[in-house]
Parts: sequence; C-alpha cells; structure tokens
Amino acid sequence: MTRLTDYTSYADAQKHYTKEALWELFDGTRESFNIAHECIDRHVDGDNVALRIAHADGRDEIVTFADLSHLSSRFAHYLRNRGVQKGDRVAVMLEPSLAYYAALFGTMKSGAVAVPMFTLFGPEGIRLRAEDCKPKLMFTNREKSKDCLEAGNLNVVVADSDFLSSICELPKTFEWRTAGSDLAVLQYTSGTTRLLPAAVEHTHRSIVTLMVAALYATGIRPGDRFFCPSSPAWGHGLWHGTLAPLSLGVSTGTFSGKFDPVRLLKALQDFKITNLTAAATHYRMMRNSGEAENFTYAFEKLTFTGEPIDSETASFCEKVFGTKVRSMYGTTEIGVIISNYPGADDLEVRDGAMGKAVPGVEVEVQGPDGNPVKPGETGELMVKKGGQWFPTKDLGRVDEDGYFYHGGRADDVIISAGWTIGAVEIEDAILKHPKVAEAAAIGVPDPVRGQVVKAFIVLKAGEAGDLVHEIQDLVRNNLSRHEYPRQVEFVKSLPKTPAGKVNRKVLRDAEAKETAGAA
Repeated sequence: MTRLTDYTSYADAQKHYTKEALWELFDGTRESFNIAHECIDRHVDGDNVALRIAHADGRDEIVTFADLSHLSSRFAHYLRNRGVQKGDRVAVMLEPSLAYYAALFGTMKSGAVAVPMFTLFGPEGIRLRAEDCKPKLMFTNREKSKDCLEAGNLNVVVADSDFLSSICELPKTFEWRTAGSDLAVLQYTSGTTRLLPAAVEHTHRSIVTLMVAALYATGIRPGDRFFCPSSPAWGHGLWHGTLAPLSLGVSTGTFSGKFDPVRLLKALQDFKITNLTAAATHYRMMRNSGEAENFTYAFEKLTFTGEPIDSETASFCEKVFGTKVRSMYGTTEIGVIISNYPGADDLEVRDGAMGKAVPGVEVEVQGPDGNPVKPGETGELMVKKGGQWFPTKDLGRVDEDGYFYHGGRADDVIISAGWTIGAVEIEDAILKHPKVAEAAAIGVPDPVRGQVVKAFIVLKAGEAGDLVHEIQDLVRNNLSRHEYPRQVEFVKSLPKTPAGKVNRKVLRDAEAKETAGAA
C-alpha cells in the first residue's frame, strides 16, 4: 500500500493528502490509541536507534527503541504503584536523557498526562505552573529538586541513576489503555501576554495531526537521521523534534545542557545528521562561532522556526551546509500552517518567504475589516479552523503565487533566540524588587538572538546604583534564565493609555526611531 511517506513532491502533497491517509501511518484507531506505543513500542525490533543525545560535556548518549520501551514501561508501573491514575498530571523537569524520555513516555503509557517543564525555571516559574496543573508527581534532578521544593507542596522524585536502578526489577512491558481522545500532554507555551503562559491540551491523537508538519514542514521520511537542538520542554523540541520522527520509526537527536554551537556542530558531523530542524538563533550562533567550516556534514534537509532568519545566515547555511534552510511557521496552539516543503524539488524556495500553506489548511492575510488584502499588502495572518477564521497574532503578506511572508508580531510578545517571552511575566518578576515602582518590557533588535528583552523601570525613590544586576538576577533566578532583561533603562515615568495601562507600543516606536537614527 502506498503511504504518504512514499511521496516527496509538492504536487503529490496536494494530490494525495487526506486526513484518513494520516491515520494509515499508525497502528491505533480513534478508540484505542497511545502515543508511547506509536512512538516507541512498535519500533523495538532489532537494535534500531531512537535517540542520539549530544551532552554539553562532550558525552554522546545513544538510546535504542528497545531501551526506551522497556524503561518507559517500568516508569508506567512505578507511577501506578505510587497511586497515579489515568488523567493525573505528572511534571517532568529534566535535561534530555534516557531518564527524561522514559519519564515522558512512561507517563503517557500509563494514561497519566505528561507536563514538560523547562529546566531553567526558577521557583516562581515552577510555582505558577504547578499551582495551575497540580501534578501528582514531579520528576527532576537533584540540583533542581531544591527549586521544586521551594516552589510549593510538590511530591518531588529525583530521577537519577539510583532511581533508575530501583525500578529495574519492574516489568519491562505495560498494557496501556487509552483512547485517541484521552489527554496525553499538557504543555505550557513559552510565553504570552498573560502572567501565566497558556496551557495547551494535547490528546493522544494529536500526533496524527502533527504528521502534517512532519511530512511537509520538516520533511521527515523513513531513513532520515533527524536532529533538533531545541529543548523538548517546548513545542518545537517535543512535537517536531521528538514525537514526530519517533512515530515514523526515524531516529532523532537533541542537545542536553548549556548550549554550545561548536559542540552542536561536532554532533551534527559525528551523528551524520541528514535532516536538521532548529531555531533561527541556532543557525546564527553556528555561523558566529567561526568554526562551522571545520566540520563535514551530510545534510539533505534544513528547516528553521521561531522567528524569521536573516539573509546573511540563510546564505551561510546554503554555502556551508550544502542546502537551503527552509522556513516552517505555526504556533503551539494552531500547529504548523505554512512551510517550504523540505525534500520537494518542485517547489521554489524564495528568499524571505515562509512558504505556502500546508495541505488541508486555509491561510489568509486579512485586513481590519476581515477581508483578504491584496497581494503584497500587510495584514494579519489568519487560519481557518472548523469553518471559522482565527488570528495568529502575527502580521504578514502574500504574493501573487501564494507565498507568505512574515511581517512581525501583532501583540506584545517578545521572540528572543526562538523563545516566545511574555512581557507581563517579566514585568511581574521585576516588580517584586522592593525599589521598583513600575516596569515595562519590550523586545529590541539583537544581531544574534533576533530580539532581546529591554526593561524600562521607574524607581520608587533614590538612584539606580547597582540595581541593574540585582533586577536581572531577580528575573533570572525566579522566572527563567532566558527571560531576563539584557537591557535595562531607568525612566521617570512610563507612557499610558487612556485607561491607565502601560502603552508598550509607544516604547517600541521610540526605540525603533532611536535605532534608525543611530544607524
């Protein structure tokens, strides 16, 4: 039987795609379906590699499908023994490792709901999410266990080597009992305009819909050697970098620990990676390292997401890596809706374009009146779901041939190094400092990260002195290390709307004018 994975061209994608054809890629049905089975258990034959993990300290960790299947089953039995029931939340705050993936898949295998959490969250970031999802257990490492305990009344399990040894006598198989409509993952977005980032609910059958992105946005096909350095705590690293390739029996890889572009380059060489998906910032950092030309590569497909990529970095990728880097666009809430179809030789990759809509998805650029704008005009990117148009909160334009172009954010969200950061969350952390009266956060241009956070702060009284480092440390330690304001400016007052709210647009416009003047 011919399957969707047998086709690679853009024309075939439009001709053969159907929702039912996506289901044919899986064992399960709508009534009986489990992500752990689809990603792990059905691929255990032989010594097929599931994971290649490049650790920051230079270690390479290789995990087979069989290794992961057996340990995740033991995790599932452990959860049952601890009284975790179907639908209970289980938080996982670990760096990529055998323990992380076993905990993640073991949770879903047991019928509980996995809640991935970023390892750089401080006590406040942990507390906000834990109070919202109320996890029955939280798996973490010994170092982070202190922050977890400080965050509140959490049942913390340190998933170290001693723990793994303690569950080795549990059965290495587990009989799962979940339906496609059962909740599998509760994932907090990496940022929002709300204080607490939104929690997106994913069912087990969400992975079927994910195949649209796998096939047409990252171009995954059997035989690929896949890699995604993004953290699996976030949507790109978890869904596109982990679940999508594994569900097709394709080995995947990732980075563990403090990011180092040269260490990544070496891993891409040593693992002979053919298909890489990463944030635009990853590519910029590899270029800026000055070491990329010292390694050899086997790339066939390259994709990026999170933010537009600059033309200089795009040219670098084509020259050094041997193929063009293609865009994929979407959000955690709506999934991928626009792509450049990696592996499709019949679709031109236009400079600066995000690509065309993926099969089965309608995308329009609309004006304030809700009508489509003319080709080349800027409006809001809208996607049709269930017969209704939904905003992406991004601006864009479309050309006469149906290629979409990104036009920037339509709200106050900041995108830095691929992370989506909420201004309100940063401001709330800054306001915890006893000397701060008011605070506003915006994104400002940065040559490496795309944007960095800049904070405008009004003090209650006195001089700023050494407060910059104090405020940066406050945000870094209590919220997350990637969200702290790299630039801080003390001001006498903040612009306000007639309703008394801080007007960040005025700050952004003034910053843009100042930057243009300096240039």
